[in-house]
Amino acid sequence: MNSKKPLPKTVAEYIDAAPKEAQKKLREMRAAIRKAAPGATESIKWKMPAFSYRRILVMFAAFKHHIGFYPTRSAMRAFEKELSKFTTGRGSVQFPLEKPLPLALIRKLTARRVQESFEKDGKWKTGGQRRRAR
Repeated sequence: MNSKKPLPKTVAEYIDAAPKEAQKKLREMRAAIRKAAPGATESIKWKMPAFSYRRILVMFAAFKHHIGFYPTRSAMRAFEKELSKFTTGRGSVQFPLEKPLPLALIRKLTARRVQESFEKDGKWKTGGQRRRAR
């Protein structure tokens, strides 16, 4: 008999399956990301909630003592000073569960990823249209 819980298939299922002490913060994070990336598609990637346009913009996950946020290294470089008070890695930042989420910073990082996505995808799309027109 398999006693493992089924893996969440949606962001809502992921949040509902997270520890109770993290659920409120996960909902806050989801709302902040939605505000900064309206129209982004929600999905589960690598067992974490992800927001995408054509490419993944940001992801997040609940851990025992923190919420992990994954806005990519390039977006984080633009906000190094603001991120200096948090534990960071290569493209990730940890927000402690016992402290309020920096929602404005989360929105700024997400907006930066949206901008990067449009810049990269816009160039790719434009180049592809030129090739087809020939």
